Amino acid sequence: MKKGYLYIAVAVVMFTSFEVVLKFIAGQINPIQLTLCRFSIGFVFLLPVALRGLKKRGQRLDRGSVAYFALLGLIGIALCMPILQIAVSYTGSSVSALMFSCNPVFVAFLAFFLLKEPIKARHIAALVLEILGTIVIINPWNTRLNMTGVALALLSTLLFSMYGVMGKKKVAQFGGAVVTCFSFLFGSLIVLAFILLSHIPAVAQAFQGAGLDSFANVPVFAGYTLQNLPYVLFVSVGVAGVGFCAYFLAMEHQPASVVSLVYFFKPALSPILGWAVHGESLSGNMLMGIVLIVAGSLCSIIPGIVESKRTKT
Repeated sequence: MKKGYLYIAVAVVMFTSFEVVLKFIAGQINPIQLTLCRFSIGFVFLLPVALRGLKKRGQRLDRGSVAYFALLGLIGIALCMPILQIAVSYTGSSVSALMFSCNPVFVAFLAFFLLKEPIKARHIAALVLEILGTIVIINPWNTRLNMTGVALALLSTLLFSMYGVMGKKKVAQFGGAVVTCFSFLFGSLIVLAFILLSHIPAVAQAFQGAGLDSFANVPVFAGYTLQNLPYVLFVSVGVAGVGFCAYFLAMEHQPASVVSLVYFFKPALSPILGWAVHGESLSGNMLMGIVLIVAGSLCSIIPGIVESKRTKT
């Protein structure tokens, strides 16, 4: 139980710092190119841990497991991340962040149907408070919404929720590091295939015609310098490798619906981190939203700790 919350804390720190660190290299590297870099480096970083985990559990990857991990990589990385990027181009980052941060809502119901995890009253209370807090922070009523962007953001959120819940099904058999590592491998390979396709003139022209220039002629190695390398390594090894691994390791000890709450911490902690690192202002609605999100998280976490102590006694 305690290990589960420790892994959740690590995932929260890594995921929250992503956008803050990314701001140091904004505009220097193509976002699809960075997706390939993040998850391929994350795979290399996790591979020794994953192989050790397989040996310790006495497991081997059969064809069925390989196909399953390929499906995970397709859903959670190769489809989810580019679709989220397209959503941002239509709606802006704030609205897309709101949608994506609400993926625990999808996870709670998917976990109920696919994993038979119960939905308790404290989970519903936590979701309500955290959704309210996220809405207060993002303040979407002051934004003119593009329904295409909203639909794409919701699709990206649903895909990532499926990635988490489907990944949990293999965590018990292989462990969190193995699930993360091999989903990264296949996700990276699919993204690389897309990058190669983006250099076909007809494909590049189609994306440029749709106003998605960052999806056309995507580079593989251009843009990396000694100055931005530390930031690239942090979002690759730290956020992708350590963060996603901690996310799935937490699922070895906690229900998927509880672990997914890390995405409600992002809109609460990112403004604070942005203020501390970049000097960004903290508005009243941000502070109010942070209070609501923290309250919601405590609604879910504290009763879980109390229940764990009762069962041990």
